Amino acid sequence: MKLYRPLSGIHAGGKAVAALLLWGTALCAQAAGLRTIEIPAQAQAQGQGQGQGPAFKALVWSPCAQAAQALPVGPFVLQGVRDCPLSPGTHPLVLVSHGHAGSALSHHDTAQALADAGFIVAALNHPGDSATDMAGSGDMATLRRRPADVRRLLDHLLQHASLAAHIDARRVGFFGFSRGGFTGLVLAGARPDFARAGLPCPDVSAPLCAQMRDPRSATGPWVADGRFKALVIADPLNAFPGPQSLAGVRAPLQLWSSQWGGDGVLPEQVAALARYLPVRAQVQVVEGAAHFAFLAPCPQALAQAQPDICNDRPGFSRAIFHQAFNAQVLAFLRQHLALH
Repeated sequence: MKLYRPLSGIHAGGKAVAALLLWGTALCAQAAGLRTIEIPAQAQAQGQGQGQGPAFKALVWSPCAQAAQALPVGPFVLQGVRDCPLSPGTHPLVLVSHGHAGSALSHHDTAQALADAGFIVAALNHPGDSATDMAGSGDMATLRRRPADVRRLLDHLLQHASLAAHIDARRVGFFGFSRGGFTGLVLAGARPDFARAGLPCPDVSAPLCAQMRDPRSATGPWVADGRFKALVIADPLNAFPGPQSLAGVRAPLQLWSSQWGGDGVLPEQVAALARYLPVRAQVQVVEGAAHFAFLAPCPQALAQAQPDICNDRPGFSRAIFHQAFNAQVLAFLRQHLALH
């Protein structure tokens, strides 16, 4: 059985996109509120005994009944309402984990689409491996801490934040890209083994490359979090070399792969991950896409400053793809988090 199937029409000029766009538009009935929160240093992850770490910030999108406004945030202009009050009742929650050197804004269009449709979405800046803090990006300790970062964010939202009364803790999902995809798989129960995974490492002299080759890198603590009921994983760093590494994964998964890969992610390794999963994932490969196509489309100034992450291959439209991508992510999370 072929595990990967092309996304029919999800490429520049694809005719099948129109139906998905109409479907996605019909699902979006609200605007998105936007607020910034800070998770304090050394917050303890729930019941895990190992959640301590530095402070970090997160952006939270939420359903909003007010008309959207243009909100300049960093290099982007978002559409939403700052600190929009939430109506009574509870909403499903989705946490977003960015890739290497990314930020809480890396997937802002996906977050906004989910909030428009009734989700609360929280995207963090991973300390030590974000666009504003690269101090630990070349160290295994930072990569190892990523799942704890996400657990700390979830604990904060459910226990301490002003949004807690509006979150349904039974309906929590996850979206992760690249290293963020790796993060989500660990939270879902996967156990990485870097030494056996055969990950490409262009600079073999880099400390992280040496740490990955060390057999001790397979040791924990790698702690799953059963609170995540559905996960969307896009072009993940695959440090899971066989079925035994993924045996603990039980939650529903939507797994996305670019056709060409990049930044240390190989399409054949994502395909192998799909084969080894003990659950039947909803697997999609995006024709014509390279690794960074899953990032939000770049405004012109950012595209000029960061062409490597903003420019796509000839014939591929990131803007068109993202409208269909966001609609499918939304449909999957609606299905598995029971939003009706």
